[in-house]
Amino acid sequence: MSSSSTPGLSRFNDADDSTAAAELHEACASRAWGSKILAQRPYATPDALFAASDAAMAELTADDLAEAMAGHPPIGRPKPGDPTSHREQSGMAGASDELKAEMLELNLAYQEKFGHVFLICASGRTGEQMRDAVRNRIDNTPEQEREIVRVELGKINRIRLTRLTELAEGDAA
Repeated sequence: MSSSSTPGLSRFNDADDSTAAAELHEACASRAWGSKILAQRPYATPDALFAASDAAMAELTADDLAEAMAGHPPIGRPKPGDPTSHREQSGMAGASDELKAEMLELNLAYQEKFGHVFLICASGRTGEQMRDAVRNRIDNTPEQEREIVRVELGKINRIRLTRLTELAEGDAA
């Protein structure tokens, strides 16, 4: 697939640096990640962009990961007015009040232990699956959790970059 067949990728490649940087920041709040992606433009294919994203994610420091995580709301509490956040967390939309309360409690316990939100690629997951994941991960060491978060962020970035490459100018994110 060439960038000419993916209008969003062409638009991203042709955008001025500040516009492209803003789009990347919407995908991932890590400035280091965004700078690495921006510096390698233009991308011939979406796969080249994804590979650059994966490589940049692998190089992020603990501080860079913390910056990236700061851009994500807790599971069950998507950012108000943010369609991406609501779309990604749609598995919690129909959750029972009991499950929502349990997720809030688990989120707080996780955040207390690790110092950041519980981060998971929530797309396509049910509320129960996300609850089970936080239950399973809360006993991890900080080092184990940092690497799991790196993988989960990579998945989220790929989903968001896929959307970016598919959007033509004027489409809503």
